[in-house]
Amino acid sequence: MPNISPTILLNHMVTAVLVIDQQLQTHYANTAAEQLFGLGCHKLTQAPLTEMCQQLGVEMHRLQDAVVQAQGLTINTAALISLDSRQHAVDITLVPLEQSPLPHVSGPLGLLELRQVDQQKRIHQQLSQDAQQQAAQFLVRNLAHEIKNPLGGLRGAAQLLSRELHEPHLQEFTGMIIEQADRLRALVDRLLGPQRPTPHSMHNIHQICDKVLQLARLTSADEIELKRDYDPSIPDMLMDADQLQQALLNIVQNALQALESQGGEICIRTRTRHQVTVGSVRHRLVLELSVTDNGPGIPPELMDTLFYPMVTGKQTGSGLGLSIAHNIARLHGGRIDCESIAGHTAFTLLLPLGSQPHTQPEESL
Repeated sequence: MPNISPTILLNHMVTAVLVIDQQLQTHYANTAAEQLFGLGCHKLTQAPLTEMCQQLGVEMHRLQDAVVQAQGLTINTAALISLDSRQHAVDITLVPLEQSPLPHVSGPLGLLELRQVDQQKRIHQQLSQDAQQQAAQFLVRNLAHEIKNPLGGLRGAAQLLSRELHEPHLQEFTGMIIEQADRLRALVDRLLGPQRPTPHSMHNIHQICDKVLQLARLTSADEIELKRDYDPSIPDMLMDADQLQQALLNIVQNALQALESQGGEICIRTRTRHQVTVGSVRHRLVLELSVTDNGPGIPPELMDTLFYPMVTGKQTGSGLGLSIAHNIARLHGGRIDCESIAGHTAFTLLLPLGSQPHTQPEESL
């Protein structure tokens, strides 16, 4: 049989695996652990477990006692909050190691497994959300038919009437009819958003992020700080650059509106993630593009319908920005996740890297 490196196998697991000693110092962490904690392997092995997260959901002395006494430990659905305030639900399992796999480390060691149980919940929520939004889009498309057809007739009649009228004050009224008909048609077009995949080409995601930050700085208050945290190793990817810029700008504008009365901080962050499921497809590598702010958070009653058309928590909002962003992510074969508590809101775009653009059956209006 071929000699397969255990490290290679561990790095292909979706469960976070760490080797810790009795002081909770980490001596090994696989790729899934790096993604879970949001830290590189070097940082994970330079600090004890207590400094790798804000909250683990288990008393640290219980882990220490389990390692020292060589006893197994299992904790279900523990809350894990990483240093960058991301929240996860994990099942924790500690298995004592009878023989140390690390010859340079003496003393008892334990194999700590952290299995994300919120991933399945997110997949189910995404599938349900996609189905419900498609139903909403179907309703909107039918409504667009009912609006656009008489609207075109109304505009045409106003144009014909304008030609027969010679008094300027009467033409002013027909001009108002045409102007408002055009405005209503533009609103319907915005409500529909992109409906089918467009040609994709290779672009750098950080150039798009910089354009969005540049646009945001033109309208942001002085009390709002715009930051970026990029992973420069992320390669160019297939995309519709204009659509992704629009999706990201919609999310950033929502964050600006959330902070406009109190000020705060908005950060655009890029990372890569391995072995991520989007819908029913598992991708080896995806782009994780997140927009975080430290505003008041999203009302809990809006979380389940956040990406639906015309749903908004703002008095002057149209409720179209996030719906369009969600649809653009779908047309790129990706998804948007959102988590929000007071003081921390994060919208995360997950987009496949190294794959062809996602295709959908064409739909006509």
